[in-house]
Amino acid sequence: MTESSASQVSQEKPQVKSKGGLFNSLYTGDGGIDFIGKSKIWYWITAALLIVSILFIALRGFSLSIDFEGGTKMNMPAADYSTTAVEETFVEATGVEPETVQIVGSGESRTLEIHSERLSDEQIEKARLAIYEEFQPLNAEGQPSPDAIGNSTVSESWGSTITQRMVLALIAFLVVAAIYIAFRLEREMAIAAMVALVVDGIIIAGTYAVIGLEVSPATVIGLLTVLTFSIYDTVVVFDKVRENTAGYEGSHRRTYAEQANLAVNQTFMRSISTTIISALPIIALMVVAVWMMGVGTLKDLALIQLIGVIEGTFSSVFLATPLLVSLKTRLSKTKKHTAEVVAS
Repeated sequence: MTESSASQVSQEKPQVKSKGGLFNSLYTGDGGIDFIGKSKIWYWITAALLIVSILFIALRGFSLSIDFEGGTKMNMPAADYSTTAVEETFVEATGVEPETVQIVGSGESRTLEIHSERLSDEQIEKARLAIYEEFQPLNAEGQPSPDAIGNSTVSESWGSTITQRMVLALIAFLVVAAIYIAFRLEREMAIAAMVALVVDGIIIAGTYAVIGLEVSPATVIGLLTVLTFSIYDTVVVFDKVRENTAGYEGSHRRTYAEQANLAVNQTFMRSISTTIISALPIIALMVVAVWMMGVGTLKDLALIQLIGVIEGTFSSVFLATPLLVSLKTRLSKTKKHTAEVVAS
């Protein structure tokens, strides 16, 4: 019996619904919502998101920080300077067109940042003096000074090295996570969880490509963090599935798909609550550290965590478990059990 047959069984044998309606069903987890029966809808949504993400990654690529590409970054208190005027002064002094000239932060913490290709020490000094003479930025003591203009340079070789290390870290994470789930739960659960995790990574990366957000080392650290959150949420759901389906072949009350659907219902509100609780401090971090204090690195970390927490919850509920059921319903013993439940 195929997955569609299992879904049909789920529809033919409706779950018991509580008297309080949809919201009460969510809170009591009585299995009143047919998540598994709508697997095709979740698959189509996932496929659409994957196609859009892959297209934008392939065609548009990523906006990489100087930590990956190498280059020079100069910064100073933003005051009320025009980014266009600062860019013109920078180009006249160095003969180099900057990649970006932007203002980050808010209030007294606003900082003007200039990103360009790697500059020589002589070019950096010319740019500092030209910008100082034109705009007279103030140092920490409130006095005009060239020292108010900071700079940092990263070589292309360092950018290549850190990129390789980040890729290796992602691969190592996926391998360790797969091994853990395979030993902790079941082989099919490990496969479903890894597929969902890869989907998470692609969609999160695609979001960055679509919006054009800068990818920094903090972004990659945040990605590893949210993938960990996603795999945790998936393991929680799968653990409940394993509990519900233990010895399922000896019972003809529900099919494997129905037991898995019950598990999703029973853990759904926990997943939503965990997402909300996780998102609140992230939003607070963005407001206080980024908007009020202007800490750019924390912006990279907080933003990807917020995107990832939302995506991770979607995949653990609407993708990982339907994938697990699809894998399980292709096993001969599960097909046989489903046929017996239908016949009983």
